[in-house]
Amino acid sequence: MSNSPVRKKYKVVYDRNNCIGAGSCVAIFPRRWIMNNADDKADLVGGKKDEKEMWIFEFTLEELEDFKSSAEVCPVQVIHIYDLESGEKLV
Repeated sequence: MSNSPVRKKYKVVYDRNNCIGAGSCVAIFPRRWIMNNADDKADLVGGKKDEKEMWIFEFTLEELEDFKSSAEVCPVQVIHIYDLESGEKLV
């Protein structure tokens, strides 16, 4: 049995289609959010688009506060954070 700690996982679900390009998320967490000059919307660095046109990215506790902050400042609330273990929506 391994003695390594279990790393809790989370995911961000980003509704890019409804992004208005305010850039608040980029200002808060520029390592994971960048502005796309082609359409002036934010891109989720490392995110993958699913079949529902949502952008998904899984991450660990180290990035939780930054992702939560970026979701909380979004004026149109298109960034959602979930705990993968419980399924609970955090933001």
